[in-house]
Amino acid sequence: MRGVGALIVGGGPAGAACVLTLARAGLPHLLIERTAETGDALCGGFLSWRTLDRLAALGIDADALNRDRLTEVRLFAGGRVRIAALPRPALAVSRRRLDTLLLARAVEAGAAVERGMTVRSVDGARARLGDGTMLAAGTLFLASGKHDVRGLARPAIARGDDPTLGLRQRLPPGPGLTRLLAGAIELHLFPGGYAGLALQEDGGANLCLAVHRSRLTAAGDPAALIAALGRELPALGERLAFADAATPIEAVANVPYGWRARRAEPGVVRLGDQAGVIPSLAGEGMGIALASGIAAAATYARGGPTAMGAWQGRFARTLRRPLAVAGLARWLGEGPLAPAAVQAAPAALIEVIARLTRLAA
Repeated sequence: MRGVGALIVGGGPAGAACVLTLARAGLPHLLIERTAETGDALCGGFLSWRTLDRLAALGIDADALNRDRLTEVRLFAGGRVRIAALPRPALAVSRRRLDTLLLARAVEAGAAVERGMTVRSVDGARARLGDGTMLAAGTLFLASGKHDVRGLARPAIARGDDPTLGLRQRLPPGPGLTRLLAGAIELHLFPGGYAGLALQEDGGANLCLAVHRSRLTAAGDPAALIAALGRELPALGERLAFADAATPIEAVANVPYGWRARRAEPGVVRLGDQAGVIPSLAGEGMGIALASGIAAAATYARGGPTAMGAWQGRFARTLRRPLAVAGLARWLGEGPLAPAAVQAAPAALIEVIARLTRLAA
């Protein structure tokens, strides 16, 4: 049995923000990450203005992520389009770039990080690794993203009868894609789901979809679904014309949008998507990841393990409004009223929704 003070499981934005904050506080800790090298996680990569403020406090300059800013949101539904200004400039970035910079900053601050280690199961604040090693911690910070860990799986009821899947296909950089997407985050709404697009630091874009399993089943497979959507939605089809058919389509199953960890489990603190899963059209997933990692670590630094049970409940209450507003927007976006809502919604209302789906500063 190997003992550690605070054990952070996962090296994405939530885990990296947590371990960086703990390292700055000089507290004993260990972060373990299953990948030996940073990859590009399935993620739209949108960073809101408030998320950029949090990253700046962690020592990450926005220009190091992407020099180009997003200043407007475009909503497409049923042949209609509505454009609104974002409250403040935002940006899109690959997870490879973001995670690399965050973990590097954490290591510079003295964080203990071990990579290439897989957690097979968790029992309270104890974790069993793939090689059989047992780690025992005063507090375990679970930051494994959308992937559950055996022993701490989120309840299946959160996924519903027609669960949502996430799909991602990369669109390569090029002047045509830049002409269509420069300066904007786009949401293409359709019955049973929605797709998002924004230019990342290399000029390419992630086509990210949240789609109900029934819609995918009807299409047959992810490639057939995307092709069908390109025919159904002309504006999206214009962007898909720049896709490379050889680029793989990645998927993550059963995303429990709207779920929150409302109470603590003994010895365990949930961060990021393990604390709450906001519908992806809100663009606040990484904001929640960073905010949870920073806030949980700061609470731990002040009060130690005994303070963490109350923190989980407080954070769940902080998530209530953003998740509720995003859930309503998702319901409208996926339903038959989406075209009428897009046509009728004034730009000012879209800006208000953008503000209400941000996590409180």
